[in-house]
Amino acid sequence: MKAMNEHENDNPEAAWVAPNRNQPLDARVTIPGSKSLSNRYLILAALSSRPVTIHGLLRSRDTNLMIDALRQLGVHIDEQSKESTTVRIIPPDKSLQPAAHNLRFKGNVTIFCGLAGTVMRFLPALALFADAPVTFDGDIQAYERPMKPLLDGLEQLGATIRFTGQTGFLPFTITPPQHFAAHHVDIDSSSSSQFISGLLLAASALPNGIELHHSGSSLPSLPHINMSVSDIEKAGGTVMTNRQTNTWTVEHRDLCLPQSLTVEPDLSNAAPFLGAALLAGGTVSVPFWPQTTTQPGGLLPRFLSRMGATVDFPEESGIRYCRVVSHGDIHGLGNFDLEAAGELAPSLAALLTFADSKTTMLGIAHLRGHETNRLAAMVAEIRRVGADAEEMEDGIIIRPVDTRRLHGAVIRSYHDHRMATFGAMLGLRIGGIQVENIETTRKTLPDFVGMWKNMLSCDPTNALSA
Repeated sequence: MKAMNEHENDNPEAAWVAPNRNQPLDARVTIPGSKSLSNRYLILAALSSRPVTIHGLLRSRDTNLMIDALRQLGVHIDEQSKESTTVRIIPPDKSLQPAAHNLRFKGNVTIFCGLAGTVMRFLPALALFADAPVTFDGDIQAYERPMKPLLDGLEQLGATIRFTGQTGFLPFTITPPQHFAAHHVDIDSSSSSQFISGLLLAASALPNGIELHHSGSSLPSLPHINMSVSDIEKAGGTVMTNRQTNTWTVEHRDLCLPQSLTVEPDLSNAAPFLGAALLAGGTVSVPFWPQTTTQPGGLLPRFLSRMGATVDFPEESGIRYCRVVSHGDIHGLGNFDLEAAGELAPSLAALLTFADSKTTMLGIAHLRGHETNRLAAMVAEIRRVGADAEEMEDGIIIRPVDTRRLHGAVIRSYHDHRMATFGAMLGLRIGGIQVENIETTRKTLPDFVGMWKNMLSCDPTNALSA
């Protein structure tokens, strides 16, 4: 992977001035639907045996890329507008295709993945069931995101991969197999759980199912794999998980998602807003917080509580909230294993920049393969404002400093939505913070700037408006 250049995308003239806050908050913030669930539901709906209506779908760049890609593959998707959060997915009628080849999707198309991991790592497995080769391409930054473990798995199943750039990375073309070559697949998914999820989501459609083994020494973000398993089972699939051997066995099944389902709010995207209560003091509440969830963001309340906040889950008019109350004191987390929820790292790092003790954040080496090298990015931007951070092999160290040393700066986002929200969080306590390319937040939060401004207005949003 190309080394991160901390001065890439430096355009101070276009930087967004992050609001500073010197009084406590009192806000309710409604968070859009989960990207992780939205794109998993779209994949499974495309593989289902009947139409599916999804409510509360996130409408962002990543989900719109998924919808556009599925349409190219022959999936019919009804929506009132490009902003509609209710969509109806009508899968291709595979009964019209030659059964011997298990075909269901159109080939001879080019899928544009943007910078979306769930698009570039979930959709290629659907190319196994296309009637001709399928090409995958994306943003220039996407050319640095590893793809090889997933593609190794597809080759083991009989597909042919032709790379038109660097081997193991976008862009590439997948030629589907004439006959599926294997039932057992062995890959090293240490750099991303998405490689496992991408294969599992399509595995029920394989004529003999799959026995998928992870051969690596570590497995990041296991909750995301559990999310995929839960969603497959929701669609009528069968997945047997053996954590001792890191093996998943999926039987061949005709999937059938419920005819109507609703996407939970994105709990990881709640992190900047709930974290704002610790930075500014006061109260921030997020409605529609689920009682149970497979989202890694579901761990967030526990983490914020350890950092000194008071967290509870009141109900009002049948709606369950996550409410965070803080006086502005932030405690360090010591040696802190974040392997299960690495996507929370930038938001937690922004908070820990102001903590009263050291935190060693571990288990997040895989973040080097996200939208950018997030470990290097977090350390560079924490140092940029005068704080103290250090990159390690498996994580980062954030040490406390005299907050009088902290100063304004232009925070680089590196085309990474979570680094952009990281910068906004720093701005609540540090005057003179600007964030370059704040629009990269549209990847998962279509109106982050408007939501941030509304939160700071101390005029609670109507929780019933979602």
